[in-house]
Amino acid sequence: MANKAEQKKSVTRNKVTEDNEAQMPLTRYNYKLMLIGFAIIVLGFILMTGGRSDDPNVFNYEMFSFRRITLAPIMVLAGFAFEIYAIMAKDKRTGSDKA
Repeated sequence: MANKAEQKKSVTRNKVTEDNEAQMPLTRYNYKLMLIGFAIIVLGFILMTGGRSDDPNVFNYEMFSFRRITLAPIMVLAGFAFEIYAIMAKDKRTGSDKA
């Protein structure tokens, strides 16, 4: 009798272990948030572009604009911070971290 009980516990324990191993660490919710973060980063790099001069003998001061020097780097850093949040976030809509 004890042998059958031990086998049943072992089978149950193995099934729980297999279920835990089969689950993905990131869900669809996490990937959606990561795509949003990636878009924020790309937008920041797009905001950094420009400011060159057509004539190489003339210096263009537009490269020191607020958009390129302040706003764009803040957008890129915000995008990376959002990426960290996206990786760590749990799906609150389902009540668990699995979608």
